[in-house]
Amino acid sequence: MKAALLISFLLAAEASAQTAWPETPVPSTSERVAILEDKRIKESSGLCLSGLDPSVFWTLNDSGGEPCVFAIDRAGKTRAKVRVREAANFDWEDIALGKDEKGAPALFIGDIGDNLRIRPSLQIYQISEPAINAPGKAFEETNSAVPKIWRFYYPDGKHNAESLLAHPQTGRLYILTKSDDGPSTLYAFPQSLKNDASMMLGKVATLVFPALIRVGKRPHDNCMTTAAGFSPDGSRLVVSTYSSLYEWTLPKDKTLAEALKQPPVRIEPELLRQVEGVCYDSDSLTLWLTSEHLPAPLLRVKR
Repeated sequence: MKAALLISFLLAAEASAQTAWPETPVPSTSERVAILEDKRIKESSGLCLSGLDPSVFWTLNDSGGEPCVFAIDRAGKTRAKVRVREAANFDWEDIALGKDEKGAPALFIGDIGDNLRIRPSLQIYQISEPAINAPGKAFEETNSAVPKIWRFYYPDGKHNAESLLAHPQTGRLYILTKSDDGPSTLYAFPQSLKNDASMMLGKVATLVFPALIRVGKRPHDNCMTTAAGFSPDGSRLVVSTYSSLYEWTLPKDKTLAEALKQPPVRIEPELLRQVEGVCYDSDSLTLWLTSEHLPAPLLRVKR
């Protein structure tokens, strides 16, 4: 009991120390660009821009789905389906674009969901970005090469998470945890990944997402983080909740932890049923969203 009270006190203190975040959103426009045609993508739980073709995104299904990733274009058509070899979709929650050791585009798949906080093992699968079919050409399901697997644990116990980030310049991986009442912590992987041992993550910053009333959503829906990503030029970071988008500017002369001490801007996109995928376009400004459940929309947000 004393430990629980102490944790509650520390979280409350951290929340009170956080600079107030804006409730008023910045002006923006949302456009439903397409509905995903592929009905196999029924729990789109992550989104990232392709490193091979900037008109294409990669997505995946949530827990219990096939261990596959899908390439989709802006017309909502599937351009590739790739089965990740020797992988299991226990609770895949996000996908991020990064680079391999040779600088080639790679996909990082976050098997990081842990709603009950009981999982003994969490991991990131890394595969080379697969080839993407030209528009209008038929495709068959293909298999990836055997993935690299990066296992990890948190320094302070088990956490649920739905957000995986890969920094476009440094290549460093990050995970943002999720809670029902707002406090979410950003953790960093070691700069040099180890494939022969489970890695302990390092805490970067704790962010407390506020309860917020929005018609069609519960106030605490705004507390729960569902996706995140860096812009391709590394100048911005966006986090999605079920109700809002929060975006930080990342000055080159500040560390990530220092930049996150500043209040973000809030963006209020068109409400989706269960938004769980967000990424930037190649302009590092336009945002794209997907949502779980069918019909699955592809939404573009501009400011």
